[in-house]
Amino acid sequence: MTSSLIQITGLKKHFQMGGTTVRALDGVDIEIPAHTFTVVMGPSGSGKSSLLYLLGGLDRPTAGEITVSGERLDQMDENALALFRRKTMGFIFQSFNLVPSMSALENVAFPMQFAGVAASLRNDRSKKLLEQVGLADRSHHTPSELSGGQQQRVAVARALVNDPSLILADEPTGNLDSQSGVAVMQLLSDLHRAGRTVLVVTHDPRMTRFATHKIFLLDGKVVSEAEYQSAALDAVQFSHGG
Repeated sequence: MTSSLIQITGLKKHFQMGGTTVRALDGVDIEIPAHTFTVVMGPSGSGKSSLLYLLGGLDRPTAGEITVSGERLDQMDENALALFRRKTMGFIFQSFNLVPSMSALENVAFPMQFAGVAASLRNDRSKKLLEQVGLADRSHHTPSELSGGQQQRVAVARALVNDPSLILADEPTGNLDSQSGVAVMQLLSDLHRAGRTVLVVTHDPRMTRFATHKIFLLDGKVVSEAEYQSAALDAVQFSHGG
């Protein structure tokens, strides 16, 4: 029986913009089992990135409960959150977030410095992870010497350095061409099959073919797939003047 890794109840994230209250998330209830590949679909402004940042403890909710691996993130202080993130989660971002002056190997090893891992062990683990993502021959290249797809694979390797049980990816293919995007999604799918829980937020419908679970967001609320498809069709017709 698959147990729930993530439980979200009554989650709200509101913020002020020019005197107006923006309801990025407005009463979201979600349960995500362990060892699943969950894709959160939604257009820009649907709240999907807000959801990922809250799940990762990178932001604070306005209201609601967030439980990951039995721990209440919404009740933790900053130090406890930072420690929990380091032990439990790996993050992948649309913009790669690599350090330009560092080689691929140094970028992968960088988070291990904060965990107090010895330099020789950092080096060995980073080499193995770059090999795992197919970049063993690019370990000494800086980001500017790598393609977008290669940079994102370095970012995936970096997300794995502390052996997280949960991978959170925010539009991981957003800056990639179609072929590189599919390769990165296949890599994330491989990580899922190896036993990790993967959660990807995206607006790219091609990503759903890798998913074991799908969540659809519109205007800060979870909706059914039928409601989501209907809204997407309406948006296409509107943009074409239909």
